[in-house]
Amino acid sequence: MSLKPVIVVAGLGAGGGTGAASARAFAKEGYSVALIGRRADELKTLEDDLKGSGAEAASFAIPSYAHGDVASAFAQIHSRYPSNKYSIRAAVYNAGNGVWKPFLDVTPEDVQLVTQSNIEGSFAFSHHIIKAFKENSIDEVTGKRGVLIFTGATASIRGNVTTSAFAAGKFALRALSQSLAKEFGKQNIHVAHSIIDGVIVTPQTKARRNDQQWEQQQDVRLNPESIAASYIYLAKQDRSSWTWELDLRPAHEKW
Repeated sequence: MSLKPVIVVAGLGAGGGTGAASARAFAKEGYSVALIGRRADELKTLEDDLKGSGAEAASFAIPSYAHGDVASAFAQIHSRYPSNKYSIRAAVYNAGNGVWKPFLDVTPEDVQLVTQSNIEGSFAFSHHIIKAFKENSIDEVTGKRGVLIFTGATASIRGNVTTSAFAAGKFALRALSQSLAKEFGKQNIHVAHSIIDGVIVTPQTKARRNDQQWEQQQDVRLNPESIAASYIYLAKQDRSSWTWELDLRPAHEKW
């Protein structure tokens, strides 16, 4: 009897962005879903929504992306999805902290939050995911033991006047993803990084803009479901043609 595939998604925000859309997309592909995030209520809402659609899902709330908290979440995930029945085959690291301030207004607390989510948390998450992937057999169709996808931003490759803290974290995340891709590709582990260049339609951006015309104009903003579809594409790529980095933007985005 084949093992059931599991995806682990970290970083759900308010449950209406890239992380949640990725969880729903992979659930439709037959994956069981493990959700990691800092907002317990939003996690439980998404878990219930996935279960209501017929998917198998479980949420694991953590107080922070510190190494110990991430490790605790994975201990619970392995207990919920034992290796004799399940196989972690995909992961999306979508966590982050949006700090957009002039440099002299950036506080030590801002730096700590950015560092924890983009460096400490991503290292801890990747450590557990890579170890899980190494236990997997190679998929006959894709040639993968697993796929690990990082969500980046415009600031992953370009700093700006208010992104000193945000860009520093995203630069680090991109560097980690590239290093892992080069180290573990030879072990049939696919690591990819996705630059999101533009504003995504989420509950937060809709509330902040309060602009129905903007929401309806698909040329100027990103749908999280479209981003998730690209992540599915990455997961299905076969070993002869793997993408390390995607650059996703709406049609009318300036770049």
